[in-house]
Amino acid sequence: MRGAVAVAVLLLSPSPSVLLAQDGGASAEPARSVVRRHAEHCSSLYAECVTKGEAMRRAVRELLAAPGERTLREARAAWAAARVVYGETEALRFRGGPIDAIEPLLNAWPVDEAYIDHVVGRPDAGLVNDRRGFPVLGAEVLCAANERGGETNVCVGWHAIEFLLWGQDLDPAGPGNRPASDFADGAAGAARRREYLTIVVDLLVNQLTSLREAWAPDAPARRRFESDVAGSVRAMLTGAAVLTAFEMCGERLAVAFETRDQEQEHSCFSDTTCDDLVADQRGVMAVFADDRGPAGAPDLLSLVRAKDPAAADHLRRTLDETLRALRAIPAPFDRAFLGADDAPGRRAMRAAMEALEQQTEAITIAGRLLGHELPLRPGN
Repeated sequence: MRGAVAVAVLLLSPSPSVLLAQDGGASAEPARSVVRRHAEHCSSLYAECVTKGEAMRRAVRELLAAPGERTLREARAAWAAARVVYGETEALRFRGGPIDAIEPLLNAWPVDEAYIDHVVGRPDAGLVNDRRGFPVLGAEVLCAANERGGETNVCVGWHAIEFLLWGQDLDPAGPGNRPASDFADGAAGAARRREYLTIVVDLLVNQLTSLREAWAPDAPARRRFESDVAGSVRAMLTGAAVLTAFEMCGERLAVAFETRDQEQEHSCFSDTTCDDLVADQRGVMAVFADDRGPAGAPDLLSLVRAKDPAAADHLRRTLDETLRALRAIPAPFDRAFLGADDAPGRRAMRAAMEALEQQTEAITIAGRLLGHELPLRPGN
């Protein structure tokens, strides 16, 4: 989400505006069906997020009730399983939808670990240990403290939970290795650490639940989305374009590639960044052709195909090729970007960035065919 530079955003910028077709770039009834289908996709995906989030919460509660290597391992596995599903929802960002209002509380990064808990050389660091400044913990308190005083002062969301489960990643060949004993009575700050983790997990599940409810059939946000067909088609394209160009290619790949800095790895404590990238791409692909939807129903790719079959075929190939390129990045991600430029990991990252550039271009072309010039960075 953040970084010193966003190299890939520079690669493509829209050409001058084109005239919009009178029907908004797509015939009315197929486009209306596509929008309804996408709304149902959003509802289904966030419902699955809640299911996985609740499973993670149960696993964390078991860990906190009986800290041990087994319960810690199961809590980590439940976090990773929930995280993969959430990754597919990231293509629903950057378009003024329900997620955009709360996303900084869900997925902010990178994280200054010392803002949350003890780190090497600073045993008393973090909100967990700051009883004077934070005598009482709670969801409102932690949300107010999130990013206070600096954008890396992240204390809630996926990556705060990740840090609490894994600890600092001090192993160049693997993830963090927080001992289960950190949550057991007798460890310094254990009671507050358990309380903190309980709060942030509950908060995350509640936020995911609010997103599921926002996409329920009769919810106001969903009704607005389904009623503005042309605007919603553009929103679908915008989320896919900005995630591809700005977030994935720029913030998550190009910044790490250029800086070789582990702090620029998205899920650095668990070493699951490669899974994040693949999940994000699957989310982009689902915007165009959702395999969760009814067979034969129109999708966004079919609207493109109606305008230009060759462009639709090119977009489909590009989406597939980008998925393959992202899957080819070797894990762990923070080893892939090290070494000389001809090292296998860096070659794979460069190939993935090039594939994302081609995907950005293909999505931009699709947008123009449907009558929309697309932004390639947030807020445009």
